Amino acid sequence: MTGAINLPASGDGAKPLAGWRVLVPRGGPWGDGVAAALRSRGASPIVAPLINFAPADDQPALEAALAKLAAGGFDWLTVTSATTVDVLSSYGAVIPETTKVAAVGETTAAALVAAGYHADIVPAEDNSARGMLEEWEAATEGASGLSVLALRSAIAKQVLSIGLERMGHHVEAVVAYRTVGVPVTEKVLADVRAGLVNAVLVTSGSVAEQVQEQLGPLPESTLVAAIGPQTKRDAAAVGLRVDVVARERSAESLIDAVVDAATALA
Repeated sequence: MTGAINLPASGDGAKPLAGWRVLVPRGGPWGDGVAAALRSRGASPIVAPLINFAPADDQPALEAALAKLAAGGFDWLTVTSATTVDVLSSYGAVIPETTKVAAVGETTAAALVAAGYHADIVPAEDNSARGMLEEWEAATEGASGLSVLALRSAIAKQVLSIGLERMGHHVEAVVAYRTVGVPVTEKVLADVRAGLVNAVLVTSGSVAEQVQEQLGPLPESTLVAAIGPQTKRDAAAVGLRVDVVARERSAESLIDAVVDAATALA
């Protein structure tokens, strides 16, 4: 961060975030889990969902795909965001044990598990669609002609589905949702602008856009933590600065990045 820093002391080693107020930009099981992890480190989490999903324009296509999924019609399901997991949960979607699930990142995998689903593969190096493609052949032991359901947002590029088709797999790409912003409360907005929120977690490009649009420009004293390099790049594209980046693309690593910053400032 640049400029004056006016942050609370980080406390002892057991509660390194004592006195810190941290904005968690997602609700649901994932947000609840992150909030609990923050409390265990002494922080006061502020769960303020900044994005939500709206129904896809072609609802019948999604419903048909989920029915086929439940009937065991796909070898693999690819899930590219935690929001997709929210959609699956809202539909009561059934993922048979015979259908394997590929999650593009640790956040998505954690959301799947929290919602009662499973994740069979997560890219070890690059938690992105490209990273998934690079590791796909090894993860599937070179299997060819697989039937894959690729769920995505309306604005997402079809990097994964196109790449899998080029590998010779049969891909059904279906729009699962549209991303929409969720207005924060006046209290949250006032606290952020007054510098009373010590850190903001940024978990996706969509979240970065909403942070900048609704809360920006953030006070210089507010730590902005991104879950990965791509999220940092997406944040930069919308004019949002990022102070720290998680070493791994997971909620735990994101919190660790905030703890490290708090310890350095103590």
